[in-house]
Amino acid sequence: MEHNTGADWLMEAAKAAGDQGPGNLLRIVLIVMVVGCVLGGWFLLRGYRRGADDDQDGRGDGHNS
Repeated sequence: MEHNTGADWLMEAAKAAGDQGPGNLLRIVLIVMVVGCVLGGWFLLRGYRRGADDDQDGRGDGHNS
């Protein structure tokens, strides 16, 4: 087994990274999708919690005053 210097290893890694395809784009799309799902879930659950808080005071009309 031959010994590769750090520079040779780095050159081969850079060449291999160029042939990886849509890796970075796919990674960004997946991250944005997960963050969007979390924010959407938080928004929906926040609305349900407000409705439950309004119903606890006996009015149930959705007004805070």
